[in-house]
Amino acid sequence: MLKNISCGSLRSEDIGKSVTLAGWVHRRRDHGNLIFIDLRDREGLVQVVFNPELEEKSHDIAQQLRNEWVIQVSGEVSARPEGTVNSDMKSGEIEVYASELTVLNQSLTPPFYVNEDVSVDENIRLKYRYVDLRRESMKDALIARHKVVKYIRDFLDSQEFLEIETPILIKSTPEGARDHIVPSRLYPGNFYALPQSPQQLKQLLMVAGFEKYFQIARCFRDEDSRADRQPEFTQLDLEMSFVTQEDVLSLTEDLFSGLLESLFPDKKFLKPFPRLTYDQSMSDYGTDKPDLRFDLKMADLGEAALKTGFNVFHNVIENQGIVKGFAAPGCGEFTRGQIDELTNFVKERGASGLIAIGINGVEDSFESLDMDKVRSNIARFLTPENVKDFADLTGAKDGDLVLIVAGDTKSTNAALASLRHEMGSRLDLTDTDMMHFAFITDFPLFEWNLDEQRWDASHHAFCMPKAGYEKFLSEAPGKVIAQSYDLVCNGLEMASGSIRIHDRKMQEDVFAVLGYTKEEVSERFAQILDAFEYGAPPHGGIAPGIDRLIMVLMNKESIRDVIAFPKTQSQMDPLFGAPSMVEESQLEELHLEVVGIDIEEIN
Repeated sequence: MLKNISCGSLRSEDIGKSVTLAGWVHRRRDHGNLIFIDLRDREGLVQVVFNPELEEKSHDIAQQLRNEWVIQVSGEVSARPEGTVNSDMKSGEIEVYASELTVLNQSLTPPFYVNEDVSVDENIRLKYRYVDLRRESMKDALIARHKVVKYIRDFLDSQEFLEIETPILIKSTPEGARDHIVPSRLYPGNFYALPQSPQQLKQLLMVAGFEKYFQIARCFRDEDSRADRQPEFTQLDLEMSFVTQEDVLSLTEDLFSGLLESLFPDKKFLKPFPRLTYDQSMSDYGTDKPDLRFDLKMADLGEAALKTGFNVFHNVIENQGIVKGFAAPGCGEFTRGQIDELTNFVKERGASGLIAIGINGVEDSFESLDMDKVRSNIARFLTPENVKDFADLTGAKDGDLVLIVAGDTKSTNAALASLRHEMGSRLDLTDTDMMHFAFITDFPLFEWNLDEQRWDASHHAFCMPKAGYEKFLSEAPGKVIAQSYDLVCNGLEMASGSIRIHDRKMQEDVFAVLGYTKEEVSERFAQILDAFEYGAPPHGGIAPGIDRLIMVLMNKESIRDVIAFPKTQSQMDPLFGAPSMVEESQLEELHLEVVGIDIEEIN
């Protein structure tokens, strides 16, 4: 090799050794007689000194060096002079006095600094991703990703799981998002699809008798991107036979807690992981993926709202809506401008408005409340008893701010959940070193699609109903509770899973609720329905997202910062210029024609 030790590996115990290093010029400092460079490789940095009195030729070459040049250096490891130790570098107690220097490759001026943590436009970062990945934060994220995946493989191997690959080219099957489709050259007019997940394939492996399967699976979904979503992503796919829901949750908890203890000992978490039902989570937090690092629980304020003179509350409740809110501690003196800002915040998230009650003037008890000190946009409709009711229900105290939203259940919960998260951030209530995991269980099997007037699967169509709820499949689908569960952490869904249906008749009943005709079921699902008639065992599993897990572990804002070569939020690849047009001859081979598109306008 062109080096015999890594730059970042050198320590004081290496003093006196002759070494050969190779890497990138991270920083160069010319002090006249002496030239110093920080040499960087994957393991870190080391300072190299070029002294013309020791080696004049290398010193002359070093004068030409610039950032990101690739060089090879030989020399002796020495202790830094007293007072020059750099505690910010792991190799900061030593330096290498160069005796030989070879330039392996030069570099153009980089499009952005690698040696400084500066903000760079994401399109530029992704266009020059090979440069961006040299930055320490990106390197650390990908190294952490490698270690996490290795831990997962080792853990599951110790639990007697088999890693089995499943096809990338499969048939298009509905799983909640649009498929990426691939035309077939050999079968003109026919298409493969890239799998949204290996859902049916892993269930078929259970029917095949493998009992414990996992895969670090690539998944593809043609849906709009956001900070924690990509058109292609990686998940741990895991499936087991002869298990209950408790078995899956216990294994998942052991996997995640062991991973944190082994690889991220500075992270804090609670064990056992708390468990909330879907109804409890929606009631207390307005969402099925709550951030539990802070409290700010919501309260149903319907009865208290009806005691006020505010007609909006009465109208909402008469129209089957809800009135909910929570207390923001220490915010009772928020100004009108601050309240207006929060009002606009919830309006942008579907609410019609925001009621704020600043509770001030409570001395010994609410009986002594001075209403002149209560700050609210509906103060004239409130009595001291009303304020006390709202305070009692939300747990508000003197100096707190009660925030209330009224409207239909879905939009009210969504707006309040976003507001709760926003207040947690503004009030600095979140501990960035805390990984607050929780299991959410007992999801409804179906949810009503108001726009299309039909039932959709809340998770997917293969979830087993809880015992005793099967009777509702035909008469009241909205009442069916599924044996499905999510693992959430810090306000994000980290994993989703369920106990699966393994009986053909029940699976066909679920498909019927979802509106599939017998012909559609036969066309799309024959492979799994037929398999269920050949001794399908009870089985279930879970699928944690690898990208999102690393994002949270590394305190990143976007999964794009933990993926080597991601797409932009608009699903473009600036590095390769994809998606792009293909040669006309390729289209002809596939018997395809692009119509209705202005190519010049796209380009």
